[in-house]
Amino acid sequence: MQTAHFAHWPPGLPRHLTLPQTNLFYNVEVAAKRYPDKPFIIFYDTVVTYEQFKREAEKIAGYLQHDCGVRKGDRVLLFMQNSPQWIMAYYGILRADAVVVPVNPMNRLDEVRHYVEDSGATVAIVGQELLAHVQPHVRASRSAEGGLVHLVVAAYSDWLRSRTDLGVPDVVKVPALPLAGTGVVSWTTAVARAREPTATTVGPDDLCVLPYTSGTTGKPKGCVHTHRSVMRTAVGTGPWFKYTQDSVMLAVLPFFHVTGMASGMNAPLFTGSSIVVLTRWDRDVALACIERYRVTDWVAITTMVIDFLANPDLRKADLSSLAGVRGGGAAMPAALYDKLKSLTGLDYVEGYGLSETMAATHTNPPHRPKRQCLGIPTLDVDSRIIDPDTLRELPPGETGEIVLHGAQVMKEYWRQPEATMKSFIEIDGKRFFRSGDLGHIDDEGYFFMTDRLKRMINASGFKVWPAEVESTMYQHPAVQEVCVIGARDARRGETVKALIVLRPELRGQVTDTDIIAWCQDHMAAYKVPRLVEFVDALPKSASGKVMWRELQEQQTPV
Repeated sequence: MQTAHFAHWPPGLPRHLTLPQTNLFYNVEVAAKRYPDKPFIIFYDTVVTYEQFKREAEKIAGYLQHDCGVRKGDRVLLFMQNSPQWIMAYYGILRADAVVVPVNPMNRLDEVRHYVEDSGATVAIVGQELLAHVQPHVRASRSAEGGLVHLVVAAYSDWLRSRTDLGVPDVVKVPALPLAGTGVVSWTTAVARAREPTATTVGPDDLCVLPYTSGTTGKPKGCVHTHRSVMRTAVGTGPWFKYTQDSVMLAVLPFFHVTGMASGMNAPLFTGSSIVVLTRWDRDVALACIERYRVTDWVAITTMVIDFLANPDLRKADLSSLAGVRGGGAAMPAALYDKLKSLTGLDYVEGYGLSETMAATHTNPPHRPKRQCLGIPTLDVDSRIIDPDTLRELPPGETGEIVLHGAQVMKEYWRQPEATMKSFIEIDGKRFFRSGDLGHIDDEGYFFMTDRLKRMINASGFKVWPAEVESTMYQHPAVQEVCVIGARDARRGETVKALIVLRPELRGQVTDTDIIAWCQDHMAAYKVPRLVEFVDALPKSASGKVMWRELQEQQTPV
């Protein structure tokens, strides 16, 4: 284990973190007892206190147990955009002793099917604007096998209860729409039942959250997280960044993603902080909220910061409350570092984490960050650089695979024993997760990303796995062969590009616009190729495999 980074450890912070031996919902009970009337969620000027939040989450838990038959360990899909109901549903599912399956609200009908089938969920909590992508997965009859049985449908406007001059997204303004269909009930109806949940029986080693991540096989895999692994990032974030019960977080990253989940929701709740929740990123609304609510901390992806700093009203704004801006996903351009520093006096503090690790395993020390750097291993994390072939640990300066050991590392991939076995190795008697990312350590113990072993595209912080996109595109009747690669993009960092060999009989009849439009109907927006190039053939190796890396290396910045 390398120790050079301890010389740059945050001042006054111990190196070890003792974790609570409780389930995650206990954090809600503690916060509501300590700060019952304190704002937990601020949603376009509507305030939800800790006590209000606890009561509504418990009512959802009771409904899930008594009306939907949810039992300990059952998986429940959570398919909504950022809103008070998303957070209430998350903790309501946990209070019901069940497991949260967060689903990206950008996913379409065909993509949602995999989450339903793979997780075995029979219940979903869904935003009303997404109902069309879920309802077809409801069982034809109760006696049928597989599929959903119960849907709880939320209208975000139900928690838009105060007058506001903020720019509220249209999706939030829509009133609750009429519902029809077997097993479908509105959020307000479920809450109105006022069911009392049974006594909780889950502990730190029971299943908690099942976020999905994709990979080279093309199908998303569930990352099995226990209450202990989720608790680790909930508890560890506050001390590192000096959060207190009087901190105010701007929660703009999507909660379905582990970074938004851990930093924007779980960590603030543990410390008793307030969170200002936006359903959609809007630089003007974000700026107004920072001033209005004296936001102290903001976690953002690079593209958000770029957009925020381009706001012409920024120099007139009062940003004095901000004590920290941090994030990751894609490297921040040097000029943007300088602009943020000149406007706020703050450094952009980058970190590194994965769905398999419930967000950050590495973070820059706030008092001594380095630019375009993953940071140093956080509390109790042992991270090393190894030769990916020999598994030998490498010294500082040499490039190898980043491996990780810590309490926040997932237990396994859901029902994927072979993938689990390939993803873990043992070093010095410890179980390490193989990240698939290539990096190196400098002489001060800071980690830097070099490349990826895995074939992955990082588009504005969203991970896009080419095999998954290709698998969907092969369903298009005109596609004979396709190779998806990453192309350089000045704004997104990388963008998705598809090189396609069309079926001979359809050449000249299909345009790149046709392909892109079809993809928009069949996959999440961030996965859709923004560039399509038709080619006569794809380069192949002697074994017949498409040489995607050769195509990747031919790309020039766009």
